[in-house]
Amino acid sequence: MSARSLLVTGTDTGIGKTHASVALLHALRARGHRAIGMKPIASGCERIDGRWRNEDALALQAASDPRPAYDDVNPVALPEPTAPTLAARAAGVTVEIAALHAAHGRLAAAADIVLVEGAGGWEAPLAEGLEHRDLARHLGGAVVLVVGMRLGCLSHARLTARAIAADGCRLVGWIGNRIDPAFARADDYVGLLSDALPAPCLGVLPFVAGGVGARDALRLDPDWITTL
Repeated sequence: MSARSLLVTGTDTGIGKTHASVALLHALRARGHRAIGMKPIASGCERIDGRWRNEDALALQAASDPRPAYDDVNPVALPEPTAPTLAARAAGVTVEIAALHAAHGRLAAAADIVLVEGAGGWEAPLAEGLEHRDLARHLGGAVVLVVGMRLGCLSHARLTARAIAADGCRLVGWIGNRIDPAFARADDYVGLLSDALPAPCLGVLPFVAGGVGARDALRLDPDWITTL
């Protein structure tokens, strides 16, 4: 059986896509799947041992089994912490879409499921001539939405779900992330979102200082994978 792929997007930037992706990778592995994470384009990279490395991509690599090569997890590593399109221009980098597809193919050859984390929200361009919808369609169209639980998230989530559907992709699940520990109505908003979104809630992640953790926070329904 060929590997399945999921694109992970969010209602905004900085709402915990990597936190959710790491938790989802661990949940998939707990169900016996070979699950690998990918961050095709990452800005805000740091120089480590002479190579550009991204904190989010490293977290995805560490949560993957089998452990993939970094250059396949993150084929385009950009130093400036800004929108990838601007970061690529600043670095003089032309994003080769074929190279991204090739890296994904190498990961898929070793996995049952490849989790591909986008950049920012659904309508944020990934690169010149590359939108999230383009990447999602190449991967098969299945999308998981990460919702940062805060005031305004209901509108953001519903608008994103509509955009995903309008772009011919499938919202197959959503994950709530408690990004604001002072947001007292988070549970009520989870209920509203569960009623409003056309896909199941895969879980709600607790607030984690620093953004990534809670590796065992999700418990997936074994039948969910068969719907992808």
